[in-house]
Amino acid sequence: MNKTTLKKTVNSAPAKATSAGVIDLVKVKSFSKKINDVRMELAKDVVGQNEIIDNVIIAIVAGGNVLLEGVPGVGKTRLVRSLGKVLSLPFSRIQFTPDLMPSDVTGTNVIEKDEKGKLNTKFRPGPIFANLVLADEINRATPKTQSAMLEVMQEHKVTVANKSYKIQEPFFVLATENPIEQDGTYPLPEAQMDRFMFKLIVNFPTANELADIVRMTQKTMAETAKAVISGAEILEMRKLASAVPVTKEVLMYTVNLVSNTHPELKDSSDSAKKYVKYGASPRAAQGLITAAKVRALMQGRYNVSYEDIDTLAYPVLRHRIKLNFTAANEKLGVDDVIEMIIKETKKVR
Repeated sequence: MNKTTLKKTVNSAPAKATSAGVIDLVKVKSFSKKINDVRMELAKDVVGQNEIIDNVIIAIVAGGNVLLEGVPGVGKTRLVRSLGKVLSLPFSRIQFTPDLMPSDVTGTNVIEKDEKGKLNTKFRPGPIFANLVLADEINRATPKTQSAMLEVMQEHKVTVANKSYKIQEPFFVLATENPIEQDGTYPLPEAQMDRFMFKLIVNFPTANELADIVRMTQKTMAETAKAVISGAEILEMRKLASAVPVTKEVLMYTVNLVSNTHPELKDSSDSAKKYVKYGASPRAAQGLITAAKVRALMQGRYNVSYEDIDTLAYPVLRHRIKLNFTAANEKLGVDDVIEMIIKETKKVR
């Protein structure tokens, strides 16, 4: 980490000088407090899943979309609904079904008659026009409908009849999906998967957590979390996180880690050449650095560490790497291969 010096700002607030500029320590303290407030409110509605909650918070502050995978009933939808209350943002839920059409998501042009009886074309926005969108069971919709999400997830705009409509910031898509082995599911296109910053696996609760869930829902099935943070505050937190410095060594380690997922590259890792069909896109490296900055701030640090990259590599890479038949034959999961690639990348850093 580069040497830092303390100095006073114009309003006498303490600050820390870094290679990326000046980070206001008062804002950093406020950042941590807001994160803890969000955690505490979510804990009122969600039992356990602390790592999942922290990763969802990281993605939201970083401005990324999140894909939550798990069997039905493990609390994926409840988590997102509670988050909608905590963030105090316009919230929209889209229930994806096989008969859902793209226009049901993005909106469509309709013909309306004005006061003079003249017919006019008017755009009627779909449910995607919200700050926080819950795409529930997204892999139950057909690929045609799923493709309607590509533009808005990447560019935060919707194009209908050659006219584009911007989505108000901040904007996030938090999608839930059931494991692809279950009936009635469609695999998400690789292009759409790549637009999720994180893919998080929501596991079945432990026996104690399950008992707490039962006790909680006996009192009320409704979410009780309250709003503690606004959209403007999220944008300020994102701006603060962007100022967290990244050393050249950590940056190159991140680049090498993502490159090592590509079996076709000459200097790729041996594990990728053996088990990977295709590797992660450049968005993986971008997402790793952006998310790692937020994680560093959440832990009270002013620089991105190797540990940040290694920890976040799993949610960033697991949906961007396609394994081959050799991995399937040896009963290796994508997280197993990511662990191997991390170990091989560490040896040469």
